[in-house]
Amino acid sequence: MTAIPAYAAATATSPLAPFPIERRAPGAREVQIDILYCGVCHSDLHQARDDWGGGIFPMVPGHEIVGRVSAVGGEVTKHKVGDAVGVGCFVDSCRECAHCRSGLEQYCNEGMTFTYNGRERGSGAPTYGGYSTRIVVDQDYVLRIPDGMPLDAAAPLLCAGVTTYSPLRHFGVKAGDQVAVVGLGGLGHMAVKLAVAMGAEVTVLSTSESKRGDARALGAHAFAATGDGTVFQSLAERFDLILDTVSAQHDYNAYLGLLKVDGTMVLLGIPEPSPLSAFPLVWRRRKLAGSLIGGIAETQETLDFCARHGIVSDIELIGIDAINEAWERMLKGDVRYRFVIDIATLGGT
Repeated sequence: MTAIPAYAAATATSPLAPFPIERRAPGAREVQIDILYCGVCHSDLHQARDDWGGGIFPMVPGHEIVGRVSAVGGEVTKHKVGDAVGVGCFVDSCRECAHCRSGLEQYCNEGMTFTYNGRERGSGAPTYGGYSTRIVVDQDYVLRIPDGMPLDAAAPLLCAGVTTYSPLRHFGVKAGDQVAVVGLGGLGHMAVKLAVAMGAEVTVLSTSESKRGDARALGAHAFAATGDGTVFQSLAERFDLILDTVSAQHDYNAYLGLLKVDGTMVLLGIPEPSPLSAFPLVWRRRKLAGSLIGGIAETQETLDFCARHGIVSDIELIGIDAINEAWERMLKGDVRYRFVIDIATLGGT
């Protein structure tokens, strides 16, 4: 075991602070990664504040990890020393259930092993994430970063990217489809870029009129400020697919009315429960669905798609000493559109 620098929340009410952790040497099928960048996901804050319960403390967040391979086990064949690689939201799964065998490890019947705030299979040791200088992961759960992709701006693709790519692919978005993106934050801005690259006609729906210019700059074809109640009449039955990225409570029924017959609204945010009426679903055979990140193969597909289309996340690069301020700004929506930590500011391994 080797002690390395990290930042952790000691309790659900503590600010993030330096906290040395130990990382093991790589086993036969494992890859050791020296972390270069780690994206800051809104779920980092939720987990560290134990908003969803079950927090394991001290907690080292971070599941949008990019770095370079610094050592490999003797049986590793997929990665070599010096490769640019990534680690997303989970680092293991049961590998035996139908979901794991079909590349849907995120829906593992036994539950995936989270990159942080989880427990390793077998040992039961807590998992620590990417707000650290090194991580060791089984080769099957490590992603290849395509050549030429900027590593800092690639980090959020490991979560925000695949979280929006997966439903676009699963629900068959194609050229000419009308797609709405609700909310223009870390997830929403990736949804716009990806849907546009797939040929869809994209409309951003936001409570903030100030996002209009950003939506257009990201490639959206239209923008509507939902604070004006007339939007839900003027855009009624307009869209084939709605990606709802908002985690604040809002009225699902109003947005369902914007779908065509057989249209689908996919929930990606996790707000407090919202009342749901059967009427807008039944009236136009609409569907309300959810989607959770993506499996390993689909995450690699996301990275490769983004590389082909020149897509990365819009980021603000920060030092680790700014992380608590970044979390406060994230709560206020004051980021365009993803914070990424330069792990070099955390110190050497």
